[in-house]
Amino acid sequence: TVSLVLGGGHSIGIPLAVCTKRSFITPTASMTVHPVRMTGLVVGAPQTFRYFGRIQEQIADFVTANSRISREQFEKYMMATGEMATDVGTILYGKEAVESGLIDKLGGLNDALSALHKMIDKQRERKKEEGKSYKYDPAKSAAKMQEAFKDYNTNSKEFKDMKEILVRD
Repeated sequence: TVSLVLGGGHSIGIPLAVCTKRSFITPTASMTVHPVRMTGLVVGAPQTFRYFGRIQEQIADFVTANSRISREQFEKYMMATGEMATDVGTILYGKEAVESGLIDKLGGLNDALSALHKMIDKQRERKKEEGKSYKYDPAKSAAKMQEAFKDYNTNSKEFKDMKEILVRD
């Protein structure tokens, strides 16, 4: 699987971005690393504080297990002050996210789809070596993609490039 951060990655966006085999981020995209927070009614008790701490631990465990960022660096970004007005945390842009190890590579849609296509090719080769058939129908994939993107401009250059990558053999 492949992920691509295009705009502002926030909260659950970071675990989603790092849970794939390969992650990409555009140079102008951002990722906001911040501590766990909640709006609305919160019971002001020590148990609530410990609960938030446990959630934050799970998130830090997951992100550091699925990326190359160290736990120490991730927590430093999470608890930074002075980075964001009236808030705690850090905003990382494309290059910074890659340099920190949070994301694998700078790139765009074409890079992400090319990486995904290479993964598919490797899997196909592995299946052939094992003597198993691997059925991949490019036309069917393109039709599914067109249905998924029916509300988007399918005449755009980006869409046509994406379709070409998915249907090439």
